[in-house]
Amino acid sequence: MAIPNNKTALLHAVEVNYQKLRTDLIDIPTPLTAIIELDGHAQGTKMSICNLVSYLIGWQELVLKWHRKKSKGQKVDFPETGFKWNELGLLAQKFYKDFEHLDYPQLLKKLETTKIKIINLIESQSNNDLYIELWYEKYTFGRMIQLNTASPFLNARKRVRKWKIMMYDV
Repeated sequence: MAIPNNKTALLHAVEVNYQKLRTDLIDIPTPLTAIIELDGHAQGTKMSICNLVSYLIGWQELVLKWHRKKSKGQKVDFPETGFKWNELGLLAQKFYKDFEHLDYPQLLKKLETTKIKIINLIESQSNNDLYIELWYEKYTFGRMIQLNTASPFLNARKRVRKWKIMMYDV
């Protein structure tokens, strides 16, 4: 799928990539979702399916937070307060911890709810807001949304499918 360059393409990418991922996540038996066997988000680490879903929720929530703060004229700490772009593995660990109190069905529900908020945010923006004006350094807001929603959904789906092959076909 090509990198979205307009509002319609962004909405399509987020929705299609999410739905494909959801299809792969929904049939995983809950007891298997806590097994720490997937390659983690930091080199040399491992994670569970629950961690992966937490990671996706965390990034979506950051996009919403960035927009909320920017809309109020407040300073945004990119990527997150206390983290630098070269510390994304540590940020992933934070996301795992942030949502560890949720069981797998709750994580899936939160992932869906947060995705709906992202869709609503995109729909509330003009194409100009999303793709003409720079929003963060050299990136437009649409590109920042895509990099932290549609692309991670696609990457997560690849990880889940690889994990399923390992779990079920060995």
